[in-house]
Amino acid sequence: MTSIGQDPPCQTEACSLHDCLKKHTYSPEKCDRHLRNLYECCQRMYDQTKGKGESTACPMPQVVARWIKDHPRK
Repeated sequence: MTSIGQDPPCQTEACSLHDCLKKHTYSPEKCDRHLRNLYECCQRMYDQTKGKGESTACPMPQVVARWIKDHPRK
Protein backbone atom coordinates (compact mmCIF):
# COMPACT_ATOMS: atom_id res chain seq x y z
CA MET A 1 0.00 0.00 0.00
CA THR A 2 1.27 3.47 -0.80
CA SER A 3 0.17 6.75 0.62
CA ILE A 4 1.06 9.18 -2.14
CA GLY A 5 -2.45 10.66 -2.06
CA GLN A 6 -2.31 11.57 1.60
CA ASP A 7 -0.94 14.79 3.07
CA PRO A 8 2.00 14.71 3.46
CA PRO A 9 2.74 11.99 0.93
CA CYS A 10 4.33 8.79 2.24
CA GLN A 11 3.55 9.64 5.87
CA THR A 12 2.16 6.14 6.50
CA GLU A 13 5.44 4.57 5.36
CA ALA A 14 7.48 6.99 7.47
CA CYS A 15 5.42 6.21 10.57
CA SER A 16 5.73 2.49 9.94
CA LEU A 17 9.53 2.83 9.72
CA HIS A 18 9.59 4.91 12.90
CA ASP A 19 7.51 2.35 14.79
CA CYS A 20 9.75 -0.48 13.59
CA LEU A 21 12.90 1.36 14.64
CA LYS A 22 11.44 2.01 18.09
CA LYS A 23 10.58 -1.67 18.43
CA HIS A 24 13.99 -2.88 17.18
CA THR A 25 16.31 -0.33 18.75
CA TYR A 26 19.27 -2.69 18.76
CA SER A 27 18.51 -4.39 15.44
CA PRO A 28 17.62 -1.66 12.90
CA GLU A 29 18.35 -4.08 10.04
CA LYS A 30 15.00 -5.71 10.89
CA CYS A 31 13.39 -2.53 9.51
CA ASP A 32 14.95 -2.71 6.04
CA ARG A 33 11.59 -3.55 4.44
CA HIS A 34 10.02 -0.44 5.99
CA LEU A 35 12.89 1.74 4.80
CA ARG A 36 12.54 0.36 1.27
CA ASN A 37 8.78 0.98 1.34
CA LEU A 38 9.35 4.61 2.34
CA TYR A 39 12.01 5.28 -0.29
CA GLU A 40 9.98 3.59 -3.03
CA CYS A 41 6.92 5.65 -2.06
CA CYS A 42 9.02 8.81 -2.17
CA GLN A 43 10.45 7.83 -5.57
CA ARG A 44 6.94 7.30 -6.95
CA MET A 45 5.89 10.70 -5.60
CA TYR A 46 8.89 12.39 -7.22
CA ASP A 47 8.28 10.52 -10.49
CA GLN A 48 4.61 11.55 -10.55
CA THR A 49 5.44 15.19 -9.81
CA LYS A 50 8.54 15.36 -12.05
CA GLY A 51 10.69 15.99 -8.97
CA LYS A 52 8.57 18.89 -7.72
CA GLY A 53 6.66 16.99 -5.01
CA GLU A 54 7.31 17.74 -1.38
CA SER A 55 6.81 15.72 1.76
CA THR A 56 8.21 16.00 5.27
CA ALA A 57 8.34 12.19 5.19
CA CYS A 58 10.77 12.08 2.25
CA PRO A 59 14.42 13.03 1.83
CA MET A 60 15.45 15.15 -1.14
CA PRO A 61 14.96 13.51 -4.56
CA GLN A 62 18.71 13.04 -5.08
CA VAL A 63 19.02 11.17 -1.77
CA VAL A 64 16.11 8.88 -2.62
CA ALA A 65 17.46 8.14 -6.12
CA ARG A 66 20.95 7.39 -4.79
CA TRP A 67 19.60 5.10 -2.04
CA ILE A 68 17.46 3.14 -4.51
CA LYS A 69 20.41 2.84 -6.91
CA ASP A 70 22.68 1.64 -4.09
CA HIS A 71 20.10 -0.84 -2.74
CA PRO A 72 18.67 -2.78 -5.71
CA ARG A 73 15.95 -5.34 -5.04
CA LYS A 74 17.37 -8.83 -4.55
